[in-house]
Amino acid sequence: MKLHLCLWKAVAMALMVMSLTSLTRSSEYEYLGWKSDLFNNGRIYDKPPQCVEIPDDLRLCHNVGYSQMLLPNLLEHETMTEVKQQAGSWVPLVHKNCHPSTQVFLCSLFAPVCMDRPIYPCRFLCEEVRDACTPIMEAFGFPWPEMLTCDKFPQGEVCISAPNNTKPSVATGLPKVCPPCDHAVDVDGILEHICASDFVIKTKIKEVKRENLDRKVILQKKKKTLKMGTLKKKDMKKLILYLKNGADCPCSQLDNLSNHYLIMGRKVEKQHIITGIYKWDKSSKEFKKTMKKLRSHKCPAFENVFK
Repeated sequence: MKLHLCLWKAVAMALMVMSLTSLTRSSEYEYLGWKSDLFNNGRIYDKPPQCVEIPDDLRLCHNVGYSQMLLPNLLEHETMTEVKQQAGSWVPLVHKNCHPSTQVFLCSLFAPVCMDRPIYPCRFLCEEVRDACTPIMEAFGFPWPEMLTCDKFPQGEVCISAPNNTKPSVATGLPKVCPPCDHAVDVDGILEHICASDFVIKTKIKEVKRENLDRKVILQKKKKTLKMGTLKKKDMKKLILYLKNGADCPCSQLDNLSNHYLIMGRKVEKQHIITGIYKWDKSSKEFKKTMKKLRSHKCPAFENVFK
C-alpha cells in the first residue's frame, strides 16, 4: 500500500528536487518492500513508513521548511526516540553555519519530507557540506561519520539539492575564530551545547601553551564540575585541555586569564578536547538566565554518532 503524498508547500523555498520528470520513468515502488541499496545493503520493514509531525524537541529540524516527516527515516531509525537520540549530536554543528545547507542536508535524512518514495540528498550537496564542515568538526575532535559517506548518495537522478546552488560565503582573508570559542551567549544555544558535550566545568585557567597545531590549556587546581560525563575524579586533579587545531586562530576568551570560565569538552582517545568556552560573566543577563535554567534543565538522552 502506498502512502498518500503529504503537502509540501515549502519545497520551492527550502529544497530543490532535481529531475522530477525521471519519476515517471522509475520502476513501480512499494514502501512495504522498500530495499535501499544506499544503507546497510537494504532493509525491509514490517510496516510502511508513516507521515508524522516533526516534534518540537527535534531541534535539528526546526524551521526546516516543512512540518511532517517520514518514519522510518532514511537513516533507518524506526522510532522517533531513535531519531532524536542521534539528531541531537548535530545541533551545535548547524549553529556553526559552516555551510548554508547543513540543516537541509541533515534533515533530508533524519526527517525526510513526506513523499510517495524516498528522495535522498544529492551527492554534491553532501560533498559541499562535508568539505565546509569537516574543519570545524575536526576542531571538536569529530570525524565525518561513516553513515554519511557521500559516495552513498545519488548523482544524476532525483535528489535534494541546496536552494539556488547555495555556496558558503567567500573568506575575507581574516583568520577565523577557533570554533570552540565562536559562540553567541544565548540560553538555548548554551544549554544545547552543554547537552551535546561529554563534560562541563567551571574553572580558571593557569596557563596556555602552544603544542604543535593545538593550544594546551592548563587549569587552576580549583574546579567545579557541572557535568561529569566521561570525567573521573582522578582526571580532575591534573586535567589538561586542548584547543584542537587552535594554535593560530583567535580565541578572545583566552586573552585575559583572570576570568572564570564555563568550559565544555569531550574525551578523544587520551586527550580532553575543548568543544566550547564561555567567560563566566555575571553581568550578562543571558548568561545568568542560562545558569539558572541549568539547575532544572534535563538533557535529552541521545547517542553520540561521532564515535
